[in-house]
This record gives sequence, C-alpha cells and structure tokens, in this order.
Amino acid sequence: MQTKLTVNGEAQTVDHDPRATLLDTLRDGLGLSGTKKGCDHGQCGACTVLLDGERVNSCLCLTAMHDGQDVTTIEGIGSPDKLSALQKAFVEKDGYQCGYCTPGQIMSATALLQEIQKGQASYVSDDLEVPKLTDDEMAERMSGNLCRCSAYPLIREAIAMVADQENEGAQA
Repeated sequence: MQTKLTVNGEAQTVDHDPRATLLDTLRDGLGLSGTKKGCDHGQCGACTVLLDGERVNSCLCLTAMHDGQDVTTIEGIGSPDKLSALQKAFVEKDGYQCGYCTPGQIMSATALLQEIQKGQASYVSDDLEVPKLTDDEMAERMSGNLCRCSAYPLIREAIAMVADQENEGAQA
C-alpha cells in the first residue's frame, strides 16, 4: 500500500506492508536510521518522533494510519555539521553516554520544551496555568524515555541549559 507523509519537511510517498510500523518505514523504507528500535513495545522511547508536532513512539504507530501527516525525526532536528541547540547541549553536558537512546531523548526533549512554551501542564505541575520547567517537571515529562547508562541528571541539565538560553533570547 502507499502512504503519503511529509518527513523532515520533504513530501514522501512510501510503499509499505499495511502492517508496517512508522518506525520500520522510517528506518527501512526511507533509510532514516537515527530513530532507534529499542524495545519495539512502546516502553523505552528510543523510537520517539514528532507526529504533527506531538511526540509519539513510532514503534506503536502503523504507517497506514498517518497518511498526510508531518513526521519529524532526529535527522530533521539537526545534522552533524549543524547541530540544534539541544544536540549541542547534550554534547556539552555529556547527556548522551552510549548514544543509543539519544535521538529519542532529544526528540522527547524537543516536545517537552514546546509543551512548556505552550503552557501545557503535566501531572507534577504546581501551576496548571503556567507550568515552570523544574527538575521534577523534566523528570516527569521525560519518564517515557529510558537510558540504560543512567545519564538522566545530565540529560535534564542539557534541557535546562537550552530552556535558559531560550528564556534569555526571549527577554532580549
């Protein structure tokens, strides 16, 4: 079957098995190997991508169900020669360790920062109108992304660093 997607800003028509997951379509069909296959059960977050701007576990999404939608993968966030602010922060704060979960962590962190910017509260938000980016807030919002190297404090430091930079830029 065929499904039309916009992947990292580029229109794509993919031929795929109707049972194919979005993860397998991205990796095998489009050659975008940055999105990782971890548990293949939606429990680890290694396969996190943005689907119409919202984070999803691509291993749980059937490609056929997302015709016409916009997908952003780690390749759409930045490249080795032009890293995004989050990618730079992960390097600077050593928030990547072995690196396997890093693409999913960065995609989830991208969504986290957008959620805070939009004022979307989480389970741990003290203020439901204007949530603040606290360590507890980051831990809660990143809880769907596992890191076997246990780099969680460094990952949260990288996210906080980018949030601080964005706040400074907004105030200037």
